[in-house]
Amino acid sequence: MRMIIPGGSGQVGHILARYFHGRGDDVTILTRAPQLSPWREILWDGETSGKWSEALDGADVCINLAGRSVNCRYHAANRRVILESRVRSTRLLNRVIAALPNPPRVWLNASTATIYRHALDRTMDEETGELGGDEPGAPDTWNFSIDVAKKWEAAFFEMATPRTRKVAMRSAITLSPDRGGIFDVLLGLVRRGLGGRQGSGRQFVSWIHECDFARAADFLIAHEDLSGVVNLAAPNPLRNADFLRILRDAWGTRIGLAAPDWLLEVGTWLMRTESELVLKSRRVIPGRLPGAGFHFQFPEWAGAARDLVERWRSRETQS
Repeated sequence: MRMIIPGGSGQVGHILARYFHGRGDDVTILTRAPQLSPWREILWDGETSGKWSEALDGADVCINLAGRSVNCRYHAANRRVILESRVRSTRLLNRVIAALPNPPRVWLNASTATIYRHALDRTMDEETGELGGDEPGAPDTWNFSIDVAKKWEAAFFEMATPRTRKVAMRSAITLSPDRGGIFDVLLGLVRRGLGGRQGSGRQFVSWIHECDFARAADFLIAHEDLSGVVNLAAPNPLRNADFLRILRDAWGTRIGLAAPDWLLEVGTWLMRTESELVLKSRRVIPGRLPGAGFHFQFPEWAGAARDLVERWRSRETQS
């Protein structure tokens, strides 16, 4: 299978590249900074057509992950880049794929579970989930993230590609033991005794193990009856306080200093990121994947946390 991954140089791109390359598929990443890697990497800027489009002609799959990381402060300049990097690259791919003589048969486009409202009361699946953006009193940063998600999906679906099936992957946080990834950051807090509840600890965390994320992408590619929006999240989200307690147990410590709202705001400011990433309640579950027969290898956080901690320790021992 020939696979093209625009914007695949980040953590999630490497998860997918490792998975598909490891089983013998032909993987090409489109990136602004090509590097030596086990797979092919081609230069693109995400804004203009170029020779990179030749890689898409005759490919089986396109998985677009392009977009500036949201792990930053949401000031005006960053907001503009976060939005434009997603919308412009998606529109560019729409134009290129629609014009190709032999376009990919399926296009998976990144989206985010953040598109749903702040939810403490019930779960959000694809059919009954309520999109956010209109909640009274919601912080401006929360509304910004939801607005980006909506415009990103709108750009994806605004142009018809009759020969290419489209799936928007509304993914939860994807966790792997890779250095610098989200799990690495969370475990770093636990290791330093700072892995207690964040804010009230009542907000829900939606997550997915890297293995299930890659398997879900593979499942979506294979199942031609699946198109539109699909939630990529483990079926059992849990409250922030429980999420971190279970991670502490997996590491083997009971100590975890809690971070009240004010301390979290200071900490995220110092880390040049936003508290929205941990304070908004994401109670998202998959509906369409299990309905189509997909089975999670890591449906519960306790098992996923043990696996990730074990593999993180193994990596550190070998490095």
